[in-house]
Amino acid sequence: MGLEDEIKSAIAERLAPAAFEVINESHKHAGHAGDDGSGESHWLLVIDAPSLADQSRIARHRAVHTALGPDIISRIHALAITFQ
Repeated sequence: MGLEDEIKSAIAERLAPAAFEVINESHKHAGHAGDDGSGESHWLLVIDAPSLADQSRIARHRAVHTALGPDIISRIHALAITFQ
């Protein structure tokens, strides 16, 4: 299972969002700091999670990081999160 699939699985299972999209943006950062050559270093998560709607932006980000867990987070150089 690749990192994208792991991210999708963790978000779906732990946050039960109404909708979400995981976008690999690593190609935009090739050769930059944090690019480890794996092609899986920079990610964008667009998420519609009603369970997070009443939380502050910081609390929502923390919830996503908690849902992903330390194993996944440790393999991501950059994670942009957009809430809908």
